[in-house]
Amino acid sequence: MWNRLFEQMLDRIFRHGTLGVTMPDGAQRRFGDGGPPEIEITLTDPDLPRRIILNPELAVGEAYTDGTLTIAGDDLRGFLTLAISNLGQGNNIWWQRAAADVRLWLRRFDQWNPIGRARANVAHHYDLSGELYDLFLDADKQYSCAYFKHPDDTLEQAQEQKKAHIAGKLLLEPGMKVLDIGCGWGGMALTLARDHGAEVLGVTLSQEQHKVATERALEAGLADKVRFRLMDYRLVEETFDRIVSVGMFEHVGVPHYREYFRHVHDLLSPDGVALIHTIGRSTPPGTTSPWIAKYIFPGGYVPAMSEASAAIEKERLVTTDVEVWRLHYAETLRHWYDRFTANIDRAREIYDERFCRMWRYYLVASELTFRLNTQVVFQFQLARRQEAVPLTRDYLYPANRQDGMRHAAE
Repeated sequence: MWNRLFEQMLDRIFRHGTLGVTMPDGAQRRFGDGGPPEIEITLTDPDLPRRIILNPELAVGEAYTDGTLTIAGDDLRGFLTLAISNLGQGNNIWWQRAAADVRLWLRRFDQWNPIGRARANVAHHYDLSGELYDLFLDADKQYSCAYFKHPDDTLEQAQEQKKAHIAGKLLLEPGMKVLDIGCGWGGMALTLARDHGAEVLGVTLSQEQHKVATERALEAGLADKVRFRLMDYRLVEETFDRIVSVGMFEHVGVPHYREYFRHVHDLLSPDGVALIHTIGRSTPPGTTSPWIAKYIFPGGYVPAMSEASAAIEKERLVTTDVEVWRLHYAETLRHWYDRFTANIDRAREIYDERFCRMWRYYLVASELTFRLNTQVVFQFQLARRQEAVPLTRDYLYPANRQDGMRHAAE
């Protein structure tokens, strides 16, 4: 029965391209229109068809990680491209839609992240070996979307451009007090202090990140300008001229959105400005992939703009600018994947082959979700007063403004 249902499911999903499947009993099946791309997979666990039917995202990710689903030529990118592009056409079946509705109903429980649970969720991902992240991140350890001004930008260039773009939106002046919520390994905080003369407090729940960030501040001679605390942002009590948060809002959880923006409001000075940089979805509210939630980011969720905006509006904050980055994260993840695979032998020494398969699956699936599906990046610029920022975006592009003035004079 399960094999028959499994084949019906694949026949419903794969309408374009060709998926060849060798079943656990050796039977071979083909799905799709017979055209390219052609991907061949082999299932070796007799229980796998049942598990995929009941929870496809979780079961496929686990099967690839465990090696019970193999791909000809280990063409993981080709397989996920074929799957995601077909699923993106709405080619699913009724019980998958019903399961998604159940997950949507349960998400407020899954994403309930009080301080203790938030700390455990962060430790699951960010307290992995520090050397692991050195294998694929840029030298500044920026673990968030880079900003590619040109297709041939290096990862280092794109990450520096990301930080500069955010600093521009913060309208920094020397001596300003800045709070960095979810400061990671300290790169943003150190940049704002070194290049813009800010006094920065960075907070994180990751012990590993706190340790590294503190060491970096000392090594850079910026310990008098940058402080890092191992604490939840909800426990911060000072007031700041500026607040920046990059790649942290995804870990807040829907039940805590108003709480988050209430703290942003209360921690900002009356003329303060905040910049919240987060992965988002260009569709209505949804749910987190069960595989991602279990193995990569427990408690995490990518918000719809409507969800974030509704919370912002209710906490007396003015949205002074919203920017959407589309394919920048796809390019960032491609760089990370290439670097990780180039250093995969060392990754195996740190962990094992199973971990490397899991990490490759995470990086490729994430890239293709941005490239082929509905994920983007939102940047919300917020203030307590409308007059806190200039009327136009010209301040972000001074060279363009000067060129425009020169052409007008001519």
